[in-house]
Amino acid sequence: MKTIDELLTAGVDGKRVFVRADLNVPLADGVITDDGRIRAVLPTVKALADAGAKVIVASHLGRPKGAPDPAFSLLPAAERLGELLGAPVAFAQDTVGPAAHDAVDGLQPGQVAVIENLRFNPGETSKDDTERGEFADRLAALADVYVGDGFGAVHRKHASVYDLPARLPHYAGYLIATEVGVLKKLTEDVKRPYVVALGGAKVSDKLAVIDQLLGKADRLLIGGGMAYTFLKAKGYEVGISLLQEDQVPVVIEYMERAEKQGVELVLPVDVVVSREFPDLKAKAPTEHSVVDADKIPADQEGLDIGPKTRELYAAKLADAATVFWNGPMGVFEHPDYAEGTKAVAQALVESKGFTVVGGGDSAAAVRTLGFDEKAFGHISTGGGASLEYLEGKTLPGLAALED
Repeated sequence: MKTIDELLTAGVDGKRVFVRADLNVPLADGVITDDGRIRAVLPTVKALADAGAKVIVASHLGRPKGAPDPAFSLLPAAERLGELLGAPVAFAQDTVGPAAHDAVDGLQPGQVAVIENLRFNPGETSKDDTERGEFADRLAALADVYVGDGFGAVHRKHASVYDLPARLPHYAGYLIATEVGVLKKLTEDVKRPYVVALGGAKVSDKLAVIDQLLGKADRLLIGGGMAYTFLKAKGYEVGISLLQEDQVPVVIEYMERAEKQGVELVLPVDVVVSREFPDLKAKAPTEHSVVDADKIPADQEGLDIGPKTRELYAAKLADAATVFWNGPMGVFEHPDYAEGTKAVAQALVESKGFTVVGGGDSAAAVRTLGFDEKAFGHISTGGGASLEYLEGKTLPGLAALED
């Protein structure tokens, strides 16, 4: 995999460089609520612009259905990129049409343009190789060189991620190089004890990674909505908590495997419960209580790990040499149920080991809860991509950058 440094050494002055970024930022009424992914691609964009390239930044945002949708426009991301660069950023209102060509043609060396949401074109996400290839051909006509730096999308076999690099000289940007380096530290020559904290809503989303980690991690801490399927597998009442009943047999098997393989599988010992899910917009105080994990009332649901579990998990993380955390411990968006996620984040901050926050909601939680990002070893921009890498899967966007 050639890197951007090799490209810069060869020279990019006046060349049109297509940067596949991940500007898939959360928006509330058109306002960006977390610009972490935009800031993550800044070093690559700035280095290319400073070297005299004509930089074309492209990304997806959300899940539009292959047609323009103002709700998913990249305009707010383009404006924020310009603010962070401290320089004007041109914006094209289409992906491969006249506006995109006009924006690129109008660039002077050192200037940047953002083209509209790639997913406004059905060819971007098509499962048909020909349709995807045709869209990649049209994107390739905009540029001379390709730089892949959208780590959050490398697990997708999409035109701009997988097909386009084959049509242009291609290089990995700084973000992808960093992300891959971090993931290698989690899969090759890992420093031990290696502790993994997994949360989030669905256990089914994490089964494949748990399967892999049972042979690699020393300790697995389970929280979030997925914990209730594990508690159910132990025979506990979980009330109206999030539960994937069909996954209980698999979870039982994994618990047995963990015991046989000497992997410590740690589950909540107490949980914060309520009779109803909180209003995440109003964030008004709710009625809630703490119960032991085997005493969840039949008419209530678990929404966070309890205080004893927070202490337990902090203790289990304290001696770790390597930590990977993916998925919040509870409904962190509401103050009544944020303490579990906050406790895990704080334990990582205090850790002397190499700590990795695995993107997605975990990264959002770190920022939402006010933690200094520099206090962590690495905050990934791609939760899904990180998990699939740890599962041992080949990621199309990384394979495409290899020669």
